[in-house]
Amino acid sequence: MESNEQSEVDQNIETKYPLLPYEKQILIDMFEKDALLIIAKGLTYNDIVANLLWIHNDPANLVLVINSSEYEEKYFSEKFNLTVLPTNGNEREKAYLEGGIYFVSTRILVVDLLKNRVPVSNITGIVVLRAHTVLESCQEAFVLRLYRQKNKTGFVKAFSNSPISFTFGYHQVEKVMRALFVTELYLWPRFHSTVIKSLKSRQAEVIELHVSLTTNMGLIQTCLLDIMNYTVKQLKSINRTLDMQEITTENCITKKFHKILQSQLDCVWHQLSTRTKEYIQDLKVLRTMIINLIHDDSVSFYALVSKYRTPEYAKVNSGWILLDSAEQLFRLAKARVYNNNNEFNPESSPKWKCLSELLTDEIPREVKKKNNESLSKTKILILCQDNKSCYQLNNFLTMGESKYLFYTAFRRDLTITSMAAKYKKINNKSHMNTENKDKEIKNELDEEEANADEMNKSNYVLTLTQTATKNNSDSKAANESIFEPLSQVENLDLTQLETDKPIICIQTFKQNGNYMSLDHTLERLRPEYVVLFHSDVAAVRQLERYECRKPPREPRLTVYFLVHDHTVEEQAYLTALRREKQAFELLIQAKSVMVIPSYQDGKTDEYFNMNVEEEVIHKDTRKAGGQTQVTKEKPIVIVDMREFRSDLPALLHKNGINIEPVTITIGDYILTPDICVERKSISDLIGSLNSGRLYAQCTQMCRNYSRPILLIEFDQNKPFHSQGNFVVSTDLSGADIQQKLQLLTIHFPRLKLVWSPSPYATAELFYELKQGRKNPNVEEALALSGDNTADDMNYERCNIRVHDFVQKLPGITSKNITRVMNRGVSLDHLITLTQEQLAEIMENKNEAATLYSILHVKPKTTDTDKAKPFGKKKFEKFKNLK
Repeated sequence: MESNEQSEVDQNIETKYPLLPYEKQILIDMFEKDALLIIAKGLTYNDIVANLLWIHNDPANLVLVINSSEYEEKYFSEKFNLTVLPTNGNEREKAYLEGGIYFVSTRILVVDLLKNRVPVSNITGIVVLRAHTVLESCQEAFVLRLYRQKNKTGFVKAFSNSPISFTFGYHQVEKVMRALFVTELYLWPRFHSTVIKSLKSRQAEVIELHVSLTTNMGLIQTCLLDIMNYTVKQLKSINRTLDMQEITTENCITKKFHKILQSQLDCVWHQLSTRTKEYIQDLKVLRTMIINLIHDDSVSFYALVSKYRTPEYAKVNSGWILLDSAEQLFRLAKARVYNNNNEFNPESSPKWKCLSELLTDEIPREVKKKNNESLSKTKILILCQDNKSCYQLNNFLTMGESKYLFYTAFRRDLTITSMAAKYKKINNKSHMNTENKDKEIKNELDEEEANADEMNKSNYVLTLTQTATKNNSDSKAANESIFEPLSQVENLDLTQLETDKPIICIQTFKQNGNYMSLDHTLERLRPEYVVLFHSDVAAVRQLERYECRKPPREPRLTVYFLVHDHTVEEQAYLTALRREKQAFELLIQAKSVMVIPSYQDGKTDEYFNMNVEEEVIHKDTRKAGGQTQVTKEKPIVIVDMREFRSDLPALLHKNGINIEPVTITIGDYILTPDICVERKSISDLIGSLNSGRLYAQCTQMCRNYSRPILLIEFDQNKPFHSQGNFVVSTDLSGADIQQKLQLLTIHFPRLKLVWSPSPYATAELFYELKQGRKNPNVEEALALSGDNTADDMNYERCNIRVHDFVQKLPGITSKNITRVMNRGVSLDHLITLTQEQLAEIMENKNEAATLYSILHVKPKTTDTDKAKPFGKKKFEKFKNLK
């Protein structure tokens, strides 16, 4: 009884931005506690976050939003008219003191927190978006750790719409919650009872249209699945010791297949055989084929398949093109484009015909039945998978099927010797001969290729032509276009649309990766009909939310769901639903047994190194009362500002080392007054060696620090193996990199090379190197540059060019060069010294003899040198002329 009363009270709560019942419940839960919200795809958290920010949108509060995407930042900034943080550090400090809501990059925020520009004790709270990307080593976790050290009362609210991301790895959700410093986990799947009840309050009319594949398409799909099954079996048979449970034919056709491969095989990639890598590459190729079979037209699919029927590809693939199924695949792909007489007669895409019937027959009939009006004010939204499909549908509707396929054949460079009757009619109607027609087509294709941006557009707006509007029942959209683009509409500015014309908008589910674009289009366009040309789980749920939020006076939305029955398209959609459901079930089970500490009771500070003050103990040279004075100080590492793009500063701080962020010109990390570290990833190392930049950096480190270190750090998710394929270009090999590293160590004898398998190992190494040593001086590090150096640092006090020249002389070593430079007056003076005087300076007779000989003894020509003509033969014929 109490729960019912509580739910009624919750539903009576008014919010600034309208929320559905389940969204109100989420808002109340998230407002009361520091929590992580994991919500199903499509049930977006934008409105919940907007209301949460509106509650705290006051100058007396300081709320920081981190880890947001570019589109999320733009959306909320326009909604609340937020100001952008200044680029100058002092100005940012003033902005923090003024309060309000700020979207800030974590790299900038980490530096501001370390430099005490942010009034941490005055922060009201931090909102973390896309929480599934937060790991303990990333910058977001670093920000929250610095925040929680000085502020135990502010809130942390984290949001994520990717439940599957929390299923990779062991106890992933617990790790994320610890990194976020939250105590509650809220799970809201689509099968939650409150969500079901909320979305059932008003439902759109959904009409599923099961489109059958053509006979050839069905046979091609069977061939591809047979080949994929064969490849998966072969892959598992030669790798019986590896965990390949997730690598199945079913998962191969899902969008997450590349992530499954990465999580399963990245760490052992260098241990896999060449044949295994070929099988994996072929699975990716076959996946591309089977998806293009469903989404592409017959001409484009045939052009794609033809690329793999070449001798070059036969040499590098695993052998699947030699199978009988592959031979049948190539034959059927050609049969879809050319008929038995080898005439160009491509078969139509089954969904095209269905879409044409919807736009020209079904929807106009429904409009007349409902309102007894014309089609003039109807708005239709067609949703596709990607930009390529949008471009394809736009050309199909504006050009007509036959003309578009004909143009596509020319663009794909297909050989056309003769054409079927319906394509000959195109030429006859144009009153052109074939040669002129070909020139016209090529000119139009050149114009299309010149405008490359057209292929990357994610939305198009069309309308019916005037003749089609008057007599749409007699039109034939299959071969003749009855649609025309609205040229006055730019960037899908729906406010410019004319209301007296029927509007057909073609758009992707996510415009350039922006998952909020569909919600934005639905609110601005307010369509009466939606055609799902492809299937997408998130888009279906967004349409459900849109329908529930509509005012009662608006008519119900009609959704046409086009899906190929019993195909990989339907299977991929069902697999996506199953994987998300399984992810939520695992999270529900993990929540029931997890133990999350309370971060505000002070009992678990030790876990986060908040109260643990690691100390560096060294003896002071001064003595008090006859006893050596011992001073204690926290370990400090000077870090270059550019290094905050990496995970290492966050891990150093987690290990109890204080960070001093400054802009230094020599090195990346200064551990002690003597130790300077230049950190290089594998890709950065190769680039620096080839450009010569690393040589200059090592030169500066060796001149200014007695213990320079070159740290070569590997990716923690990649194998710790130097024999990998780090070099792609054929004119450069891995041996070249090793030779350059050898030359580097020969030229800089004091330079130490340190190989680290991951940032975690590097943090442990730095901690060990700090033990019992003094902290570096920030002022001295800032004083050093490539041109001038500090007097109190360990370096050669001399002309740099003279030093480099002397260092290259025979007999000069790293041990005696300091004595030669300090005791010698100049290069002229060095030449006047006798061998005995050189031996006295260098303290080594053999090295002195070597140096003296190179300076004074003239080289003697050998007999072989005398025998050489040195190019005199070429002039003998001219002597004979005299």
